[in-house]
Amino acid sequence: MTEFTEDNFSSTAANGVALVDFWAEWCGPCRAITPVVEELANDYEGKATIGKVNIDNEAGLAQKYSVQSIPTIVVLKDGEEVQRFVGITSKDNLASALDAALA
Repeated sequence: MTEFTEDNFSSTAANGVALVDFWAEWCGPCRAITPVVEELANDYEGKATIGKVNIDNEAGLAQKYSVQSIPTIVVLKDGEEVQRFVGITSKDNLASALDAALA
């Protein structure tokens, strides 16, 4: 799983499909969804980039993507947002969004 930073975000998420989990260590729901994001990273290895943005360390990215509450999960295709989930979301919903973006 990729740890997105302002330094690597554009080069990593600009091409292809990416799922970006905006989170923070102090956020209980963020910790609860982490295993789902990790499973997706394994399931979509080689097909999509799956990673996390720690909003405490990367406030600029959180602001750029208008993250108001966490967890927020954004699916990007070629750098453009195609779907957004706020709060705990099922693995099936996230996988469906990735599959749609990959189609």
